Amino acid sequence: MSKSLALIVGVGEGLSASLARLLAKEGYAIALATRDTAKCAALAAETGASTHVCDASDPAAVKALFDALPARPDVAIYNPSFRVRGALVDLDPADVRKTIEITAFGAFLVAQAAARKMLAAGGGTIIFTGASAGVKGYAKSAPFAMGKFALRGLAQSMARELHPQGVHIGHIVIDGGIRSSRRIDDGNDKLLDPDAIAQTYLHLIRQPRDAWSWEIEVRPWVEAF
Repeated sequence: MSKSLALIVGVGEGLSASLARLLAKEGYAIALATRDTAKCAALAAETGASTHVCDASDPAAVKALFDALPARPDVAIYNPSFRVRGALVDLDPADVRKTIEITAFGAFLVAQAAARKMLAAGGGTIIFTGASAGVKGYAKSAPFAMGKFALRGLAQSMARELHPQGVHIGHIVIDGGIRSSRRIDDGNDKLLDPDAIAQTYLHLIRQPRDAWSWEIEVRPWVEAF
């Protein structure tokens, strides 16, 4: 019997790597999609994942990704984002456009392609990685707020449309910094552990359909909100 496939779009050493390891441990076949597959070669070897070059903001690249997948994805996770900071009057319009294209438009493209496959098969789970910027806009971070607000709106709209058709949509608001090799806390759990966040994604995937959540917030115990 073939394994269920989990597609992770946007791969780095943090949350996406934790997701790949956890889902592989849970018995999923893993597909990793990223602009630079060389950066996830070690993770792919560790998890037995297939790797796919994909610019998620490019419709042709997303189509090619789904055409190349070894099977229909049972789980699709959209993780990419791009951030530019600065005073509103000084922002470069090209950077603002890129932020929205990667954070929100790419999410639409991947979700649309995944939804088509899942609806045809009668079910599946699509999860978006959100941020506190998607529920409150911070000063000098307008482009990121625009992208993440759009991502949250996409997820909410999709949940209302697709839940009655058997496709589970999840949006996870990550409110706080994520622990990494470059970002270390003082031992008081002031940063989110990517492995712990991954467990929340798994919880969403496992939820029975009579108790589906469309959005979950995760934050460190000391984070103000």
